Amino acid sequence: MKKFFAHQQVQDALFVIAGAFVLAVSINCILLPNQIVAGGANGISVVLNHMFGWNVAVVLYAINIPLLILCFLLLGKEVGLKTIFGSLLYPFFVGVTAHFPVITHDLFLAALFGGIVTGVGLGLVFRGNASTGGTAIISQIVHKYFHVSLGIAILFVDGLVILSALIAFDTDVVLFSLISLFLIGRVVDMVQVGFDRSKNVMIVSQKYEEIQHAITTTLDKGATLIPIEGGYSQAPSKLLMTVISEKDFPKVKEAILTIDETAFFVTLNASEVNGRGFSLKKVADDYGVEVNHL
Repeated sequence: MKKFFAHQQVQDALFVIAGAFVLAVSINCILLPNQIVAGGANGISVVLNHMFGWNVAVVLYAINIPLLILCFLLLGKEVGLKTIFGSLLYPFFVGVTAHFPVITHDLFLAALFGGIVTGVGLGLVFRGNASTGGTAIISQIVHKYFHVSLGIAILFVDGLVILSALIAFDTDVVLFSLISLFLIGRVVDMVQVGFDRSKNVMIVSQKYEEIQHAITTTLDKGATLIPIEGGYSQAPSKLLMTVISEKDFPKVKEAILTIDETAFFVTLNASEVNGRGFSLKKVADDYGVEVNHL
């Protein structure tokens, strides 16, 4: 079990390093040259750089100190230590990438790709259970205590920062910044959930036993039987429910229709799936680790 958690810590650190670097590239190569205020400490540093010429990396360090204290108090020691790591690493990468070439000077493209790249960077850092400091800490606190997704928390917190950009920039820049912020929130949620999406398949068929056997035995997927009653026939039956990876859906669909071509089934997108085959148990099995349940 120690081996598994050591591997997890290394993985988290790699997520934070990669995310911090991507964020630094985003601010120096896209956001700052086009004065896109995509919320957060990034946005505040862009505004102050424009108004007073202050160094972006120095501003980021200055913003992080009081918020790191808040992070330790409300998010815990483990997240706090990782956030210190991220908040020191990110300004460092901002300094390193300061002379990287500008990707585009088109305001629309900057808002579009700045949002996407920033969202990827933030999402990677959040997947490492950390942040790069700044208002990302506030977003994590909102996410934890108000039970909203990180994407929505970012939209709310960083939206307030973008409004402050009206002091320094014209309305067009602020409107493009809002486009960028929307994309950041969507991409963060996408990176958090992951690209290996799942589907929830609900099947109604008189041959539910054969379909269940095919799903659990041939396809090696879990399934649940739920008692139901037909709304028209009022005949008792069973609803078969299974949650599968998106890539496995064609095989499951083929198996269902091979057994019963008149079967009725509904497919819904599923996210944040936990349980056998989707959670710690499966990951632990991959590394040969035994997980003891209380």
